[in-house]
Amino acid sequence: MMPLRARALEFLGASAATAEVIRVSLSADRPAIIRAQEGFVVGTGPVPEGFAWYLLASADDFRRLPIDARAVIAPAQTVFLGQGDVIAVDPLRKAIRVLYRGNSPYNHFLLTERCNNYCLMCSQPPRDVDDGWIVDEVLQAIQLVSRDALEIGFTGGEPTLLGERFLELVQAAASYLPRTALHVLSNGRRFADGAFAAKLGGIRHHDLMLGIPVYSDLAHLHDHVVQADGAYDETIRGILALKASGVRVEIRVVLQAQTVGRLPKLAQFIARNLLFVDHVALMGLEPTGFARANMESIWCDPVDYAEQLSSAVRTLSGAGIRTSIYNTQLCVIPPEIRSFARRSISDWKQTYLPECEGCEVKQECAGFFASVVHGRSRGIKPIVAPT
Repeated sequence: MMPLRARALEFLGASAATAEVIRVSLSADRPAIIRAQEGFVVGTGPVPEGFAWYLLASADDFRRLPIDARAVIAPAQTVFLGQGDVIAVDPLRKAIRVLYRGNSPYNHFLLTERCNNYCLMCSQPPRDVDDGWIVDEVLQAIQLVSRDALEIGFTGGEPTLLGERFLELVQAAASYLPRTALHVLSNGRRFADGAFAAKLGGIRHHDLMLGIPVYSDLAHLHDHVVQADGAYDETIRGILALKASGVRVEIRVVLQAQTVGRLPKLAQFIARNLLFVDHVALMGLEPTGFARANMESIWCDPVDYAEQLSSAVRTLSGAGIRTSIYNTQLCVIPPEIRSFARRSISDWKQTYLPECEGCEVKQECAGFFASVVHGRSRGIKPIVAPT
């Protein structure tokens, strides 16, 4: 697990100020105008002048810096930061945050912590806070992201609560990153009236996907999971409005005890009524946040719902819907549907257990969330070829 956020760091030569968003450089050979918005990772070689910030592994390196240089001692981060990464440097809070990693396929920008759902298994529990400053930070970061990035994501909270500012962010992504896919996690409710969906479609982003959760074929069960009356109706109408506006939609189904029994029925509902969606992701629990607090009522061993999962996959794939299994270990997935499993857990929070040693498909397996101690299948074992 990589420390993408670090606090209580030591800052040198910098007075308290607001956070700055900068790009990381490992190269001393950068034009002066570009150095002014970059942070140089100090290694064993010569230290060039002109960079906005210097990232040090040790306070001893400070003596090697140019006069009046601003620096932060962040030994854990200097180990993995690479050329083109984007970070926020915050002297006031004595912290840095890694916003984008150039060598990772998993880059998601948190847009807000506010949400109008209160999902029982939410891994990012919502907070009713004024965090509008995040939009400005993300807008700065997007301008520094590599134009060769394959994909970025927007998440929350609920990003659409930002209203017009959400649309501004999507437009910025389309403008600054014309070859980069954009994946947005949303509950879809804001799009129910159609007008907001039409505005999003009007941006004409070249590669946009909305990932929207649908937890059951029964409205009351979905509403219970998200702890919001009427949410199911708004979510379904939002999906219809998005597709009518030319926006691609992925349905995301978190597999948990209160809903997994009806998973085959949900698959049938999607195949009959939402056949036009672009992807369905059947997702294992991330045991953190509200999920950790509610484990007794929502945890279900994948071994115990293997039959329901197989049935759902057969229904969805048989209907021609692109289907994937996320966040689930290959050894607990029935062999006949393992080809639908994806190595989906972000590398910075992915881990494996001692039981995984000797597994011949470990590199293809999603592995575990670092918080796996709070939920583990009894079926974990290495997959090996028969002798």
